[in-house]
Amino acid sequence: MAEAELTTIARPYARAAFRAALDATDGLSQWGRMLALLRAAVNEDSVREALADPLLTTTDESALLLSLLGEELDTQGQNFVKILAEYDRLVLLPTIADLFDAMKANHEKTMEVAIESAYDVDDSAREKLAAALHARLQRDVVLTTTVDSELIGGVIIRAGDTVIDNSVRGKLERLANVLT
Repeated sequence: MAEAELTTIARPYARAAFRAALDATDGLSQWGRMLALLRAAVNEDSVREALADPLLTTTDESALLLSLLGEELDTQGQNFVKILAEYDRLVLLPTIADLFDAMKANHEKTMEVAIESAYDVDDSAREKLAAALHARLQRDVVLTTTVDSELIGGVIIRAGDTVIDNSVRGKLERLANVLT
């Protein structure tokens, strides 16, 4: 199935989980944790192969996941797994978790920003960058930085769907495209 199709099918389930999370005290963090665990479980090769077994019934599929994570899931989480299994939607768990995370971040007005730099970014630069991004995006910013020496110099900033490539490598690639 195409990614857009998966997202379209997964969206109502993510919305239902989000609504359930909003109704409970500390529900957003609890549902976020449960969905992250379910995403990790379904992304494991051995679990994915077991769930793909055509001889498994929907009850067997949900029992498999619940046997792995049953203690980590509350009653609503266990029921969620059973419903997804009943409608053959367990494969959507990673997409549901991603959509839930996006809804949660939007609700909490937070955004994860990834910064790739040619050199290590010191704490003062991180603070300045976080403050500038907070002012521009009107959200609390959670920064993660990585070093990629192939950038030669500069940075690449990824914030949601926005990518700002201010690296020397990126500038050289754009120049090469103009010249060819």
